[in-house]
Amino acid sequence: MEPIPLSPHTIDALVARLGRWSAGRGPLYLLLAARLRRLIDEGTLPPGSSLPPDRRLATALSVGRTTVVAAYDTLRQEGRLVRRQGSGTRVARAALAPDRPRVTETSNPLFLHLLESPDDVILLSCAAPSQPPPELAEAYRSLVLPDADLGYHPAGLPALRAAVAARYEARGVPTGPERILVTTGAQQGLSLLTRLLLAPGDGVLVEAPTYPGALDLFREAAAVPLPVAVGPDGVDVAEAVRVMERHRPALAYVVPRFQNPTGTVLPPLACRRLVEAANAVGMPLVDDEVLTDLAFDTGAAEEPSLSSYGEVISVGSLSKVVWGGLRIGWVRGPAPLIARLARLKALHDLGSDLPSQLAAVRLLDDFAPVLAARTAAVRAGHDHLRAELARRLPSWSCAPTTGGQTLWVRLPHGDGVSFAQLALRHGVAVLPGATADALGGSLRHLRLHFLAPPEVLTEAVRRLAAAWAEYAPGPEPERAALHAIVV
Repeated sequence: MEPIPLSPHTIDALVARLGRWSAGRGPLYLLLAARLRRLIDEGTLPPGSSLPPDRRLATALSVGRTTVVAAYDTLRQEGRLVRRQGSGTRVARAALAPDRPRVTETSNPLFLHLLESPDDVILLSCAAPSQPPPELAEAYRSLVLPDADLGYHPAGLPALRAAVAARYEARGVPTGPERILVTTGAQQGLSLLTRLLLAPGDGVLVEAPTYPGALDLFREAAAVPLPVAVGPDGVDVAEAVRVMERHRPALAYVVPRFQNPTGTVLPPLACRRLVEAANAVGMPLVDDEVLTDLAFDTGAAEEPSLSSYGEVISVGSLSKVVWGGLRIGWVRGPAPLIARLARLKALHDLGSDLPSQLAAVRLLDDFAPVLAARTAAVRAGHDHLRAELARRLPSWSCAPTTGGQTLWVRLPHGDGVSFAQLALRHGVAVLPGATADALGGSLRHLRLHFLAPPEVLTEAVRRLAAAWAEYAPGPEPERAALHAIVV
């Protein structure tokens, strides 16, 4: 097996896979050695893999070099690592299982933090409602299961497909149930579209930054990201059109409303131009609508979506408005595409959970109170988090948003990956901006969600402020002036 090449992306991926390695008790070098040992024994770091040099890994983890050296030496003494002058540190070619084709696994901290054991870490990395609304519990209590039904509905429960279609009709977008596929969350919808529409080597137009979970799927498919920068008014549509015409990507994926992670909103004229350009070149355009309903202003929630301007594939979900544990999502698209996606979904799970679909039908029957309560909560969380950041971390900058669930924070110096490691040791998990940016930018950014209760957000910012004081006690005046010139 060839060693894994060493690159900045490899270091970032390793740091992400280490997860909350420092959250336990004991010396940091033993905690780091324990997590590296697990990655080696699981085969995540296969024999021959190169590990970062001591100093580079220490910088990425915000620890002293001696911590990394001691951890490496511990594993070298165990026979798991080989360290040679001039050739670096590699995983030993131990007698493990025979080589098999490598399966792509996520290195996305957004997902990896969910796999960790519960602890005292506040998760500002994964944005989802912290508890279900009372209407969901009531919907489950009143469930009546069908008398004569196998329970297998690969395309979705007919009543739920009709209810989702009716929501599009109410927005002025003609949609019949045959154009709706019910999925196990929006993530599965994106996964099915990726499997069906992308082949290895295909280009896929993405925003930079964008939702990291989508980037993971495209990388798994061995597609080639074609990133287009996001500005204050959303994705640069003029550049996106040039990319479409020059590279003819197999797919485009955008989040035009309350963009994840920046919170920007693409203006209506830009939306129209984007859709018309995609339709003109015959390129499937995927509109991630998961956050569309989370508008602070009710009037903004009624603005046209991309599907109002032409043929668009839409992906939606109840997970952000209702609860992450309600794994109900959908794909809206042309009926022939939906039929193909249903056959692909049947291959994987035969259909989403039926009781959850029945509960979703009940919720959508009287959805206005649920949505109103959620939007009021996220707006209050947004205002509270911004106020706490301004009070405790005034050197950080973040623009207000008009909806969604995250703030896009820019650090005055340093980088998000190394600071996220220090924040973990202070009990807060944050998402580094580099994780979301296929252009390799956003290094100084963090994504913070504001869905937690006010007291939790207050405590999270207190911990972040303590981490920042340790991370950046303040540059010397001469260095600060030079830094400003370089930037």
